[in-house]
Amino acid sequence: MLFLSRTTRLLGRTALLCDPVNRTGVKMSSSPSGKRLRVLVDMDGVLADFEGGFLKKYRARYPDEPYVSLEDRRGFWVSTQYGELRRDLCEKAISIWESKDFFMELEPLPGGVEAVKEMAKMENTDVFICTSPIKHYQHCQYEKYAWVEKHLGVDFVDQIILTRDKTVISGDILIDDKPDILGVEPSPTWEHILFTTCHNKHLLLSPAHRRLLSWADDWRAMLDSKRH
Repeated sequence: MLFLSRTTRLLGRTALLCDPVNRTGVKMSSSPSGKRLRVLVDMDGVLADFEGGFLKKYRARYPDEPYVSLEDRRGFWVSTQYGELRRDLCEKAISIWESKDFFMELEPLPGGVEAVKEMAKMENTDVFICTSPIKHYQHCQYEKYAWVEKHLGVDFVDQIILTRDKTVISGDILIDDKPDILGVEPSPTWEHILFTTCHNKHLLLSPAHRRLLSWADDWRAMLDSKRH
């Protein structure tokens, strides 16, 4: 696969950027006028189907073990909920996403790739994939780069930000499925838009917080609201 070789060369270029710049090389076109917008888009659970990919591989590897259906998922941490079923299932769950090819083989969530490509073509809009690698990083970091190159194209590899702390990244909007994003910066520059997925759909948000129900929801209006 051609995208793998380029990804290998670019792995050393990851940076924890406080002020990243757009290098997609995409010619910008029609979009409402207003201030320049920096959009940070999470990967797992927002662009890539982490929950569905996990459940499929977990049931294939441990067919006789209990599992949590997507309908019954609650809480961001999959391993925590599995540990509540039975203590040893926590480590079994973790073994799935620590395995080779887990991140690389995740399916795109409907409409996500198309939405991000459209964002990147908007005038005065910089789009970055802002994603947190797991601590057991033997495969994860490389496969995240490879996934982006495969589904979004080679130019988007330059738009990846890998960080364990998203609060230090500068932006106007962060679209992320994690309900509570904490870090060393108590007041991040971005507004957190909660992307709805199976583990957070039951949560009630305060009026000050916004939710993107799916990529079929009006994400364009959310971006426009930050331009003025």
